[in-house]
Amino acid sequence: MINLYTLAQVYIVCGKTDLRKGIDGLATLVKEQFELDPFSGKVFLFCGGRKDRFKALYWDGQGFWLLYKRFENGKMNWPRNQNEVQALSSKQVDWLMKGFAISPKIKNTKAREFY
Repeated sequence: MINLYTLAQVYIVCGKTDLRKGIDGLATLVKEQFELDPFSGKVFLFCGGRKDRFKALYWDGQGFWLLYKRFENGKMNWPRNQNEVQALSSKQVDWLMKGFAISPKIKNTKAREFY
């Protein structure tokens, strides 16, 4: 498996992205909608509506890489906020690739009483 975080800082583009877009369309989205530099050497992740596939855009200094992954079993827990980009830690990237949320939610419960 390719570890995206070893390439560079990983950013997740939250919400649904039209995965028919290629390198130019995704780079334009990064630059115009989020005011980030697609030539920065960062990895940008995009997900469509089905949440079982994603694209990664990465500039290596000589050209763009466009990686595409489709999960055969299961789906990713992709953040829904349409107008947001988040930097991810290596742990968050790992969680996302395993289908977990990037922000684990802990359910608060009342403490048990001991007698």
